[in-house]
Amino acid sequence: MSKLNKLPVNQDLNSYDILKQLIKTHQALAELKGFSGVIPNKYILINAAMINEAKNSSEIENIVTTHDEIYKAMSLNNSNKSAKEVVNYKEALWYGYQFIKENEYLSLNAIIKIQSIIESNDAGIRKASDMVLRNMKTGEVVYEPPGNFDEIMELLNNLETYINEKDDLDELIRMAIIHYQFESIHPFYDGNGRTGRIINVLYLTLKGLIDAPIIYISKYINKNKGNYYRYLQESRTQDNLEPFIIYMLKAVEETSINTLKLMKEMINLIEDIGLEIKEKLPKIYSKELINVLFYEFYTKISYVESGLSISRKTASTYLIQLEEKGILTSKMVGRDKIYMNQRLYDLVKYMDF
Repeated sequence: MSKLNKLPVNQDLNSYDILKQLIKTHQALAELKGFSGVIPNKYILINAAMINEAKNSSEIENIVTTHDEIYKAMSLNNSNKSAKEVVNYKEALWYGYQFIKENEYLSLNAIIKIQSIIESNDAGIRKASDMVLRNMKTGEVVYEPPGNFDEIMELLNNLETYINEKDDLDELIRMAIIHYQFESIHPFYDGNGRTGRIINVLYLTLKGLIDAPIIYISKYINKNKGNYYRYLQESRTQDNLEPFIIYMLKAVEETSINTLKLMKEMINLIEDIGLEIKEKLPKIYSKELINVLFYEFYTKISYVESGLSISRKTASTYLIQLEEKGILTSKMVGRDKIYMNQRLYDLVKYMDF
């Protein structure tokens, strides 16, 4: 097994092919970032993007569930195991986003916390030295990550420094290197892939390439899983990161384009429902109400009550009227009555690229 080196990598990463793809990826990211300022409430998009990412990232690890189960788990926290794992992933994403917003850096302790939220345990950095990564089809050992705890910690501390420093490399290239290095260290007993994919978006947000965590590449990886693992492994065995970096740049480009489509559709939907409430229920219309209806895919009396600073009775009346006019639909989930923004739900489910 070849020894995993510390960062920075000792390779020329400014080839023609990398730079050509880099231009296209930056253009797609810049258009997405520019348009994201138009959306009235960015948390609407953050929530939608996070849920689709949580679902797709978990599917890479063969944790498969449906949007229905995810929303049920979010609203009542009593759904099936796979849905709960996806909700854990979303919570880990949110924790990481809040951390970098408050601290303006990404620490190793924060990464450890992210993994603990994903896995719902505090196992922390692995101490076992016998971990191997196998070909899922053949069972053949394809990679042995560092097994000595002190070596793992040394590599992780080096990675933490690299994440938070700056050099002459483009930040998108650095994102791909960080992802390669983290997955090669493989520091946890479980949850390495999901944690690594969260680090991707946190890094892009931290470096200002996007101003909120709204772009996730897990769907792209799912569609191109064979190449992902092949390029990752070739980077280790052939000491050549270029194919993997180009792959990651293409992933960011395609995902940026698709996220922009979702954002435009969402803005149209917000405007349409806002106009519909103005016409059908002008006495209860307000921007604050629209924000409540689009913050999540469902709402409850308590959400409207606190969001609009009104009485519980008035909040209940609002929701009943919105359902009567066909703007919301209600259903019982356990003992709770929730009101679905069905059109938002259908849009996000449909636009799950």
